[in-house]
Amino acid sequence: MKLTLEFGGGLELLCNSVKIHEVSVEPAEGDKQLTMKRLLSWVRINLIKERPEMFMKGDTVRPGVLVLVNDCDWELSGQLETVLEEKDSVVFISTLHGG
Repeated sequence: MKLTLEFGGGLELLCNSVKIHEVSVEPAEGDKQLTMKRLLSWVRINLIKERPEMFMKGDTVRPGVLVLVNDCDWELSGQLETVLEEKDSVVFISTLHGG
């Protein structure tokens, strides 16, 4: 399944400073649908090149990371259980800023 992933607010630094990724991710073995939980696991293994703890805590994103699926806050669509479809856009934005 082809998806567009975008990292912002400093998260792109964890992915070799690349903001937008066109990726192909398949559902977990035995699953019929691709969920955000599976996508986050895939991102941790395949895209995050350093300090994955800055992006994830356990099996979800860290507090302070806004997740948008097709411009809609994932909290409105089921968070980890959000089902993704072909050509969906997923945006991760860190809302935490140093000073």
